[in-house]
Amino acid sequence: MPTSTAFRRPAFLGAAALALTAALPFALAACAASSVRANADALTPRQMELLEHHLGGKVAGRAVSCIPSNAADNSIRVSDNILLYRVSGNLVYKNELRGGCPGLARDTDIMVSRQFGNGPCRGDIIHLVDRTSGIGGASCVLGDFVPYRTPR
Repeated sequence: MPTSTAFRRPAFLGAAALALTAALPFALAACAASSVRANADALTPRQMELLEHHLGGKVAGRAVSCIPSNAADNSIRVSDNILLYRVSGNLVYKNELRGGCPGLARDTDIMVSRQFGNGPCRGDIIHLVDRTSGIGGASCVLGDFVPYRTPR
């Protein structure tokens, strides 16, 4: 007759718990990413006003994967997932970042871009860096560039 009443956990429970523990960070990241995307789609009235100011009266063209490097000199942060590149009063490129870029809309960090070609291109990476401390923040990936032109 056994003197101990110790509970013996079946071996498969240990493996299942280990698999769930390993998968948890990925599940949380996916949940956070979908939350960021859902929040990024909703623009504030100020952000909508900014888009209207720069794109109002212009007609969207076919998306391109890269823009000239001089177009990157005048970027406008609209939200955490929308950047505008103003080339002239007649031409503005709209870029919807892939997956968003937390903190971009605050406009308090410096944008440091990592380009792999002649100009900003789809897939290039933007890093946000704190102006005071120099500590890096979010890293963001550019999407396609949609040109908006004033009709003739």
